[in-house]
Amino acid sequence: MNRIEASAHCDGPCGVYDPASARVAAEAVQSMTKKMLTLAENHSADSGSATYINTMSRYAAIKEEEAQKCKKELLVLWTDFFKPVHVESQPDLHDIFWQAAKLCSACKVEVSAQHAQELMDAVEKIHHLFWSAKGREVPWVRAS
Repeated sequence: MNRIEASAHCDGPCGVYDPASARVAAEAVQSMTKKMLTLAENHSADSGSATYINTMSRYAAIKEEEAQKCKKELLVLWTDFFKPVHVESQPDLHDIFWQAAKLCSACKVEVSAQHAQELMDAVEKIHHLFWSAKGREVPWVRAS
């Protein structure tokens, strides 16, 4: 029986990693956070109504789901794509990802415009780190 050996530097075939999905999720977190804050500001008098509670609940559910997606996408990049050689050239790589993951958690449990923006900033930084590691310059473009 012939034996074939193969090796790869990451879990999946090269080219399947991209921080764009983390960006889309982080943008949704920021959007839902803004919607929740606006709804609370504009409807404080009827905050007990079924319509208000339903809308706020939907925004919160989407925000939490997207924050979890963002965390998952970031953790995949951190643990599967980036290798020790990347840490050599970017010594704070682990801290950047750890802080971004912590921001995802904060955005799940809070309604903070500041933390939602900090998450977007962290994902943008990771976007640039990722594409730099691949030797490409890909512009940061938001959907919103």
